[in-house]
Amino acid sequence: MAWWGWLIVGSALLGAEMFVIDAQFYLVFLGIAALVVGLAALAGLASPEWAQWLAFAVLSVISMLGFRRRLYGMLRGSTGSIDERVTPGERIRLPAALAPGETSRIDYRGTSWNARNTGDAAIAPGDEAEIVAIDRLTLKVRRAP
Repeated sequence: MAWWGWLIVGSALLGAEMFVIDAQFYLVFLGIAALVVGLAALAGLASPEWAQWLAFAVLSVISMLGFRRRLYGMLRGSTGSIDERVTPGERIRLPAALAPGETSRIDYRGTSWNARNTGDAAIAPGDEAEIVAIDRLTLKVRRAP
């Protein structure tokens, strides 16, 4: 394929990922690989068509396997942790009974959370509980002293 063909394909793949569909960052690496092959051909590194396709495939696979997960995680923010909004030691009022080791749903600061009783005593409905720790989206609580 001519160098300009690779550049058009690469630009189309990048544009499709950015503006048309969310392919979870796969098309970005295909587009970059196509652009690299096109720029190499433009720079005078002429090679047969089979070698261009092989370079495109190898660059695509290596870049996807090596960088996609890290870059996608950084750009999309897939941590699932909200520790800065919750302060251990705060007290909350539970709407339902919660026995030791059990988990239930509660509303806290405008969001629905899982609450797990990590203490030794049951918490009665309407009683206060103290937030002991946060494990992702689960509040670990115990009966307030």
